[in-house]
Amino acid sequence: MADSEKKQIKTMILTGASRGIGHATVKRFSAAGWRVITCSRQPFSEACPWEAGEEDHIQVDLRNSEDTERGIAEMRKRLKSGVLHALVNNAGISPKGLDGNRLDSIETDLDIWHKVFQVNFYGPLMLAKGLRAELKSARGAIVNVTSIAGSRVHPFAGSAYATSKAALAALTREMAADFGSHGVRVNAIAPGEISTPILSPRAEGMLNEIPMNRLGQPAEVAAAIYFLCAENSSYITGGELHINGGQHV
Repeated sequence: MADSEKKQIKTMILTGASRGIGHATVKRFSAAGWRVITCSRQPFSEACPWEAGEEDHIQVDLRNSEDTERGIAEMRKRLKSGVLHALVNNAGISPKGLDGNRLDSIETDLDIWHKVFQVNFYGPLMLAKGLRAELKSARGAIVNVTSIAGSRVHPFAGSAYATSKAALAALTREMAADFGSHGVRVNAIAPGEISTPILSPRAEGMLNEIPMNRLGQPAEVAAAIYFLCAENSSYITGGELHINGGQHV
């Protein structure tokens, strides 16, 4: 292998980078020497400590399919080498009621269902399809962020959110089969109760349901995402990794 190939900087695109799991994931990949292109609805935050962060940030609204297409075109433009080693679909929305309670399948307006699925389901599909050539060139990896709510009724996650994550888990399996012949691996992670700013204050009351008796940390989720994008997972595809301290058992 040539020295230039050995020293090639790997590139990852991450949606939902502004806080929580996304923020921790950028730090994990940056620490390993990856170039990270971040995407979110918000402008780049000065609180984000990674190198070249502002230059490698794309403001895109995944709630809007047209803006998502514009964002994909910009991502491809930023990938001047035509190579993408990892795509992490982390962005997601989980609307709540006016009182902060979960929105069930009876009370949730159809418009909310459309918005949730556009971000949580169609967004990852559009990005994967739009960046397929770049992922193929790198024999790269896709990681979709699902949720424990995708496989059980959750006390805080609404019906639209939970259903979109279940659909994303199924899509992960389909994509693994479809992208495999292109050398691209597709996996998912399903976090449980992770200590992030969007976690419900009532989550502490669920500790007795978690065998490890504690909340997860964003850095622990980021480490799992990194593993699924790195060489050590080179024969893993179509899987969904539960990161919940045993809460799913």
